[in-house]
Amino acid sequence: METCEVLVVGGGPAGSTCAGKLVQAGLDVLLLDKETFPREKLCAGWITPAVFAALELDAEEYRQGRVLQDISGFRTGLIGGAEIVTDYGAIVSYGVRRYEFDHYLLQRSRICRQLGQTVTTLDWKDGWWLVNKHIRARLLVGAGGHFCPVARLLGASIGHEEVVAAQATEYAMSPAEEQQCSVRPDTPVLFFCRDMKGYGWMFRKGNWLNIGLGRRDTHSLSRHTSDFCRFIEQQGGLPGGLTGRLRGHTYRLYGGEGRRRCVGDGALLIGDAAGVANPDSGEGILPSLESALLAAEVIVAANGDYRRDNLEPYAERLKSHFGSSNPSLSPSQVSSQISCYLGTKLLSNSWFTRHIVLNRWFLRR
Repeated sequence: METCEVLVVGGGPAGSTCAGKLVQAGLDVLLLDKETFPREKLCAGWITPAVFAALELDAEEYRQGRVLQDISGFRTGLIGGAEIVTDYGAIVSYGVRRYEFDHYLLQRSRICRQLGQTVTTLDWKDGWWLVNKHIRARLLVGAGGHFCPVARLLGASIGHEEVVAAQATEYAMSPAEEQQCSVRPDTPVLFFCRDMKGYGWMFRKGNWLNIGLGRRDTHSLSRHTSDFCRFIEQQGGLPGGLTGRLRGHTYRLYGGEGRRRCVGDGALLIGDAAGVANPDSGEGILPSLESALLAAEVIVAANGDYRRDNLEPYAERLKSHFGSSNPSLSPSQVSSQISCYLGTKLLSNSWFTRHIVLNRWFLRR
């Protein structure tokens, strides 16, 4: 029987960050993840400088031996429509490969971990969690993404929630594909669906190309993804057959209907398990890190007493930090016809694109 004070389920950015902070505070922590690292992670791999600030990490230090693509502008528009190029003349974001980024953070945390270990059972007995029949823990931290078993434990109605569904791929281009690719490394592409319920992206990071599309309307995801891939293929410079490379993933935005309960007796949720992605842009990495840091503070302050009352401040801090976020120009608040009209008019306006779409929604400036 293995015993620990805190068991963190999930080794992504939220899990490794929270676990690392708890170890620094002197707690006995064990981290489990069903995958072995480094592992593939479906994600655009876009981060802002605020991510490095939250991690207290120097960008140049991270760059050594890893992909870190400087971003100083964006190409934006509607799928099938005209585009606007916004140039900031300075670095405003970065592109990373999640394959490298997550592995780096996990190694940097220097925590005790068991990888390739799926959580199969969670039982409560005499003030301890018994996990997989052989690990005992006082506290469970759910950091296993949208389908986290700790989220199920706390009552998440997985499969019946309002979610964002996305399809994406990241692959190394051949030398010939690099020459043909029309996407500039420092200027990612963001093209919105005409009903404003999602957007597609193209991020180039060195010889790696990341392409995907995410939507709130999961029923028509495949059609919109096919339309986007056909659009960018017709623009030229990209190979055909992109849809065959895409794989899907799901996550929740913060402030949506049926918000997950993030705290229970001896358990709490962080990151995508808690559903904290930015409701305007879908950004998940920074909110996940922020939730992990808030959780670590509350766990340390609980001083070994992990009853729900002592963990409840975490839920309050989430609400205070993220607010009662509602997406700007939320399609749920206006009809599809109006959303389409607004998208056509506003996304062709340089001022709106720079100050609202990019500065407010994506860069959080």
